[in-house]
Amino acid sequence: MDGRTDGGDPALAERRRQQVELYGESVDALARRCEGLLGLGPTQLADVTGLSVPMLRQLVTGERVRIGNPIAIARLGLLRELTDQLLSGEASRDDIPLAVAQIRASATPARPSSDTAVAHAVAAAPPVTRRVPVLPEAGEDTVTTSSVGYARSVVARHVPPTPAYRWPLLERATGTETWVKHENHTPTGAFKVRGGLNFVERLRVSGVSPAGLVSATRGNHGQSIAYAGARGGLPVTIVVPEGNSPDKNAAMEGFGAELVVHGSDFQAATEHAADLAAERGLLQVPSFHPWLVEGVATYAMELHDRVRDLDVVYVPVGMGSGICANIVVRDFLGLRTEVVGVTAVGAPAYARSFERGEVVTTESVDTLVDGVATRTPDPLAVAMIRRGASRIVEVSDEQSLEALALLYRTTHNLPEPAGAIALAGLLADRDRVAGTKVAVVMTGGNCDFPLLRQALHDI
Repeated sequence: MDGRTDGGDPALAERRRQQVELYGESVDALARRCEGLLGLGPTQLADVTGLSVPMLRQLVTGERVRIGNPIAIARLGLLRELTDQLLSGEASRDDIPLAVAQIRASATPARPSSDTAVAHAVAAAPPVTRRVPVLPEAGEDTVTTSSVGYARSVVARHVPPTPAYRWPLLERATGTETWVKHENHTPTGAFKVRGGLNFVERLRVSGVSPAGLVSATRGNHGQSIAYAGARGGLPVTIVVPEGNSPDKNAAMEGFGAELVVHGSDFQAATEHAADLAAERGLLQVPSFHPWLVEGVATYAMELHDRVRDLDVVYVPVGMGSGICANIVVRDFLGLRTEVVGVTAVGAPAYARSFERGEVVTTESVDTLVDGVATRTPDPLAVAMIRRGASRIVEVSDEQSLEALALLYRTTHNLPEPAGAIALAGLLADRDRVAGTKVAVVMTGGNCDFPLLRQALHDI
């Protein structure tokens, strides 16, 4: 496009100054960045923003200042944010195709500023009808190398890479080279915050604008959604079953969530969350979803960046985001690493589903490892685990508590029971993996004091 200088024209300079006030940057400057960084020529840029080519040309040349379409204004803002992230290194070129597609799909209008021109532009636009929020369809093929790359840029804004260490005293017990991925070192003390952050960002760029979010949890998932919702400006309601961890309840409220106690177990809480979603017009966040897997996959990418040629990774299995994330990353990287799930004997639903190749539910759960206390598996998770995991190891609560105490003694990191169950699985497999390079994921460190006292009683 031509006309990219002011040519000493005071009127043109003033119109471009007004564009900067309205949109954060002159459309001319933004168009040049989009062409240079994103490969979007005039026709492609018009298509992504929803503007006509003639109107875009007038904006670039400075013949026109105002845009009457608030959604186009919002898309220009998202493109500016993407180019800023590319220049700062927060995003990589691998992120561009997914990010541009998400911007093109975005239907969230720009928020009016104090400037009357923007306010008039929004007022003049056709009204946006608020509908009951519905998640866009997402399947296993939603999780791609590009989408995980995009998730890394999202998660990195809030969560620095967590460490992976070898601990000599721990290796005396395991009998083999053992790496611990410390997901207890996140802002919520658990890996799930990565999925929550990516989920909320995916909502934003997909144009879904709910009045708020609601979800059910035993703890870490709820903290994740509360944390991410607060940063995305979305109110969050979390439903927990009766007798849930007081410490985790307090943490969720601390992150700004409204806490609702309902039902005898996680499944009952999930069903009540669905009722609240219908009553209040909220978007129910599931415990398993490809967008959550994308976010969680960022820790698996970090692990393989840090440790090359892992033979086996042991991962807890709650609702499945962790093990599925490890499977997809392993496959993306073309590695031969075995991915082994670990669950509790008293919560065998996923182990039974893995064995039979179909969803198997149980009437109840009986385990103190609340992070894996699932009785109704997710069908998509079961399919992904069935195709990509080597096996699922079941361990007793006693084995999990022994692993918790061992991790504390040998690493001086405090895991919660679900954060120690991967090590319990490795110890159960000790002879099988002797002489190999192994990793265990310490998925969280949110351990209640009474349970800690029980686990460390004999130390």
